[in-house]
Amino acid sequence: MNAGHEVVQYDFLERGKSLPDLLERVMKYEPDFICVSIRNIDGCDSLAPMGSWFLDTTKQIVDAVRQVCNAPMICGGPGFSIMPEKILKFIGGDYGVEGEGERVICYLVSALEQGENPPKIIDGSSFPLVGDDQVSPIYLRELVDFYQAGSGIMGVLTKRGCPFKCSYCTYPLIEGRQFRPRNPIRVIDDVERLQQAHGCNQFFFTDSVFNDRDGHYLKVVKELIRRDLGIKWGSFFSPRSADLDKLPMMLASGLSNIELGTDGACDTTLKAMRKGFTFDDVYRFNEACVDHKIPVAHFIVFGGPDESMETVREGIENIATLRSCVVFSNIGLRILPGTPLQQRAIKEGLIGPKDDLLRPVYYISPMLDAAELERELTTKFKRDISRVFPPSEGIRGINLAKKHGLNGVLWDTLIKFD
Repeated sequence: MNAGHEVVQYDFLERGKSLPDLLERVMKYEPDFICVSIRNIDGCDSLAPMGSWFLDTTKQIVDAVRQVCNAPMICGGPGFSIMPEKILKFIGGDYGVEGEGERVICYLVSALEQGENPPKIIDGSSFPLVGDDQVSPIYLRELVDFYQAGSGIMGVLTKRGCPFKCSYCTYPLIEGRQFRPRNPIRVIDDVERLQQAHGCNQFFFTDSVFNDRDGHYLKVVKELIRRDLGIKWGSFFSPRSADLDKLPMMLASGLSNIELGTDGACDTTLKAMRKGFTFDDVYRFNEACVDHKIPVAHFIVFGGPDESMETVREGIENIATLRSCVVFSNIGLRILPGTPLQQRAIKEGLIGPKDDLLRPVYYISPMLDAAELERELTTKFKRDISRVFPPSEGIRGINLAKKHGLNGVLWDTLIKFD
């Protein structure tokens, strides 16, 4: 829009996943270009790998639109950026934007309008957005209302990038390996605008990790306190002991829940996944949150590198020490291209160097029997509602809570503080 283009945004979910509605909108608008944003390629659930694969649906959308419109199809988004060449070919797009696309898409459209022959895929990392270049989103009422009704929570980004080196993760590949913070004033401007214009009072800061070592997150927290908006918020955290004394300040700003990418349940697997912290760090962080009555959810994957039944049982014992929290457990790590996990899987003979990985493939330690692991987790966690396994149980619980009119993170209702 700022580059002089007329833009219409269409959300397939908000419109009820209706292909006829989409095609009607396309024919009515007659666009010169169509941009397709792909958030996720699958749900990363090894127990239902193809049931949570989304690219078939994306291909169906692209094929259907092709029947009514000849405009070039430009693909992008974080899911697309994980393996752009393969996804572009599979879904039948014309061009792609890898990485952040706000600036690059304008260059691409301009080149096409002038009859030039740009590359099929343009890498947005060549034009990284820093500071106020990361402009605020355009909040359309119908979309805000839809997602508010679905979850009661609105997402706001405070920075891009991720400097951590987790062996399986694509965040650094998508957003870059350094944090690029937004101006905290602009961040809370977005929060205040969503509150005043749309009635939003619960937020989730969607950074890869909120509590960065440079302390940008504290500037966001202080701006929240200064404005005293009375909101509630949560985010993804790393269990850094250096941040424990900041918990009271964050509570004063409206912190209401924390999600930890704990990922491993013992030091052996944490080290193999290159998490950069120990289970003792996790335990101490959880204890501090219990002391302040802050709900915490841990997300833990069993079956990763160096996992054995011995480390599984050690991990289950470690999880039992985590008080007043929810633990979501899963089996296996989705293998994605460009990650150290891919190289390890090739070295161990679990995949080949030419496997395209477009469809879900999971790393499960060769020292394990997957069926035995599933039985062990099912047996150990089935009597505790705060220990959620398999992932489908978490989805079932969320859907049930929504049917009863509840919204928010919902998992916090499973926690009891002494």
